[in-house]
Amino acid sequence: MKSSIKSKVLFVFALLFGLMFINAGLNKFFNYMPMPSNLPPKMIKAMAAFMEIGWLMPLIGAAEIIGGGLIILPKTRALGALIIFPVMVGIVLTNIVQDTSGLPIALVFSIILIWIMIENRAKYLPLLG
Repeated sequence: MKSSIKSKVLFVFALLFGLMFINAGLNKFFNYMPMPSNLPPKMIKAMAAFMEIGWLMPLIGAAEIIGGGLIILPKTRALGALIIFPVMVGIVLTNIVQDTSGLPIALVFSIILIWIMIENRAKYLPLLG
């Protein structure tokens, strides 16, 4: 019984996590969410540098959309987590180095991603040896 509740909770977290990443990825293509007006100058400078590399944001956006979609479905969740992992590392590092105000939510999403990866660890073992 506990396993059933755990899998339902994991599904809800994975669904919300995946939808958030799909939304973030789509925003990189369609720019429908405005940038916060209270970003510190250091973060604005970093975002401008990311935008200067013309292919970087579309690549990250595509990874977010694909990874987010795959994480929602239990059968492809392990692959989605692998795709999102480097993006999540970048999000956490950016929030540590540039502006720590977004760090709490970045850490929550990191914990969700780690939980997803731990739950799918059996699928990763063949990759290690």
